[in-house]
Amino acid sequence: MKDLSVLIIGGGSGLGALLAQKVVEEGASGVGIIDINAEAAEAALVPARTKGLPAASAACDIQVGPQCHTAFDAIVQKLGRVDTLINCAAIYPRRPILEITDAEWDASNGINIKGTYHMMVAAIRHMQAQEPKGHVRGRIINLTSVDAFKAHPQNAHYAATKAAVVSLTRSVAQHVAKDGILVNSVAPAGMATDKARQLGFLEELAKASPLGRGAEPAEIAEWVLMTGGPKNTFMTGEQVIVSGGYIYA
Repeated sequence: MKDLSVLIIGGGSGLGALLAQKVVEEGASGVGIIDINAEAAEAALVPARTKGLPAASAACDIQVGPQCHTAFDAIVQKLGRVDTLINCAAIYPRRPILEITDAEWDASNGINIKGTYHMMVAAIRHMQAQEPKGHVRGRIINLTSVDAFKAHPQNAHYAATKAAVVSLTRSVAQHVAKDGILVNSVAPAGMATDKARQLGFLEELAKASPLGRGAEPAEIAEWVLMTGGPKNTFMTGEQVIVSGGYIYA
């Protein structure tokens, strides 16, 4: 991420917070975080501020388009530009397929699909107007899931939203290729996060993986950094699947 200004959506916790730390270690020139939790966003910026890098946070509900654009503009005012957008914000509700409520559908669609869309639009409008670095004006990475590619009856609404983001990634990538904006997604297998530990998913993850374990968040972060970093100058519209053998694409 050397010399890139990076904005992470949902960077206040989990993989997003880890990425906020990793991009600093990889030489980012600035770091921004948009999260619904303002305090968590500020806490995740400590590594950047400690290193003296430009850092900015904003709180918003990404389901609301105008809030997304206002928050994005606030980040740009402080960082100057955004070279890489990483869409990490998502919810992961579990409910048997015949019991999913309208409220659960609306929340999943609103955050996982619509929120990702709003932040991409905000980023594209900014990136289209900024000077390119080499051939590239900007990079967008959407976090999806291996659940987008495999039946998941215990979590069908989540899987459906991630499949939608895969499709959205392809469509947006084709639309902005002429502008030098690269749009890709990274689809991890289940991760051994603190939340997975709290909810008792680790045994389930281990049984589902040929490697016998869930992915460490740092292992997924490496692929996000690679796809969103300066070495990616040509790949767009692709889905990078990091499943530990859970699926073979």
